Amino acid sequence: MEKFDPNKHHRRSIRLKDWDYRSAGYYFVTICTHQRENLFETAVFQEITTHAIERIPTQKHTAHVELDEWIVMPNHVHLILIFLEIVLSERATMPAKALQNAPAGSLGVVVGQFKTAVTTRINQLRQTPGGKVWQRGYYERIIRNEREWRATQQYIQNNPTRWAEDRENLDTLLTKMTHRT
Repeated sequence: MEKFDPNKHHRRSIRLKDWDYRSAGYYFVTICTHQRENLFETAVFQEITTHAIERIPTQKHTAHVELDEWIVMPNHVHLILIFLEIVLSERATMPAKALQNAPAGSLGVVVGQFKTAVTTRINQLRQTPGGKVWQRGYYERIIRNEREWRATQQYIQNNPTRWAEDRENLDTLLTKMTHRT
């Protein structure tokens, strides 16, 4: 493994600068499996992931989060998470800029706790402590209006239909290609 070199290994954040990711709003999140492995084709792993998603709004630390549309695909998960307004006194105990890591109650913490729960359980079943389940990070988009929200819901609903055409689903694509000599 190559040693960390800050001049070579720098990661630029794709997060919206100066946005408080604890703010009330609709967030579209995509989380991909490590090396885009089709991990969730295994029913038990898909059930673990489904259960972890369904538990998000039931946890004390995520009581301000509601689930909207979501889906577990073979190598990724899509979610729309609705963040409700956090009570001002709760927000005061969670300084946004004072912490180096994501502040409690933020999108980053919610996603991180979800990923940890799934990883822990899958690694227990596979007997692979410390094994990677997810890619580093995740993709997010702040949904800005109702039209975008409806379009994102439709995108998630149509995801299984598009799976057959997914670049990462090469087996299906190869059967549709014609080889010419």
